[in-house]
Amino acid sequence: MGRSHGHKTRDRNKASLPQVPKNMKSDGIDVEFNRELADQADLEALARSRAADGRAKNRK
Repeated sequence: MGRSHGHKTRDRNKASLPQVPKNMKSDGIDVEFNRELADQADLEALARSRAADGRAKNRK
């Protein structure tokens, strides 16, 4: 018997999923940062982030 008849529409639907436009995607960088208002944890996180960015650049 034709088992594939029940699966055709389900498999075909995956190709038409909506995509997120590039202008709505964020790169994860916080825009607002004030050094005067930053505490020690913020400064340590900034240093770790910069170190990770440097390692990622060297990897490429």
